[in-house]
Amino acid sequence: MTDETLEEARPVPERGSRGRGRAPQKRSTRVEVTGWINLDKPVGITSTQAVGRLKFLFNAKKAGHAGTLDPLASGVLPVAFGEATKTVPIVQDGAKAYRFRVRWGEESATDDAEGEIVARSGTRPSPAEIEAMLPRFTGLIEQTPPTFSAIKIDGARAYDLAREGETFEIAARPIHVYRLALMEAEADTAILEAECGKGAYVRAIARDLGRALGCYGHVIELRRTRVGPFCADTGVPLDRLPDDAELMARAMLPLQAGLHELPALPVDRSGAAILKRGQALLVRGAAAPEGPAWASCFGAPIAFGVIEGGYFVSTRVFNLRG
Repeated sequence: MTDETLEEARPVPERGSRGRGRAPQKRSTRVEVTGWINLDKPVGITSTQAVGRLKFLFNAKKAGHAGTLDPLASGVLPVAFGEATKTVPIVQDGAKAYRFRVRWGEESATDDAEGEIVARSGTRPSPAEIEAMLPRFTGLIEQTPPTFSAIKIDGARAYDLAREGETFEIAARPIHVYRLALMEAEADTAILEAECGKGAYVRAIARDLGRALGCYGHVIELRRTRVGPFCADTGVPLDRLPDDAELMARAMLPLQAGLHELPALPVDRSGAAILKRGQALLVRGAAAPEGPAWASCFGAPIAFGVIEGGYFVSTRVFNLRG
């Protein structure tokens, strides 16, 4: 997530200086934009580059994305602007869905097509063998993230250490795979679909599945089809935006698009004022169940947080204009 540098006030020349001295700071021309874009990221660019292009197109001061996609992957990349960046952690915590192709017989250093091949096998699994192995990788499982990943090791990113030739170990961690299904199978490749919780790596699923089948494997195509409330069937293609003013206008979704998976708690103006002061709000009557929720006043988002013990306690408060 990136933040625009705060502007400095234009310096006023001292009396008698006739304007001499340090040149005035150039004011930023970027504007306050708030909302979400459900971007369909193309293959070949990083998530940061995609966000940068959108930030330029919308002349926005502040933007960030929910869930990184590798350059070789395409699909759903939710991009938040302005006050919506406060809801990025909520979207990142949502379930993610993928469709990916695995090539059998080879394991790569990066667990995808970008890395050097480090192991080979002449064995190829049958469709029945693949399907029989899938339950082992479904549910709450332990997974070791790829060596080339953004996991931090003693403060450094794993992929930076790997590129420098450092030797290190990444500890396995629990992840949740809600669904893993075989969609197509050929002699050397297979297409699978997965729905996973936070922190799961599809590349690691392909790697571990290949090892379990005794044939090795790595991802050669990857498309993300869902992140939380954002789905691929409503995704906006990046290459169409610059030349389509109508698409630009409707692509920006409201801030609450990132909150759709949380229950909404309607509050009146008095309740909104309490939340904006950072105070807990007593929930009266038949309200939302305990747990994460967001509060709205006449449809406008006020805050998100958690309902516990009969009170709504805000985690973040929105500062929306108008």
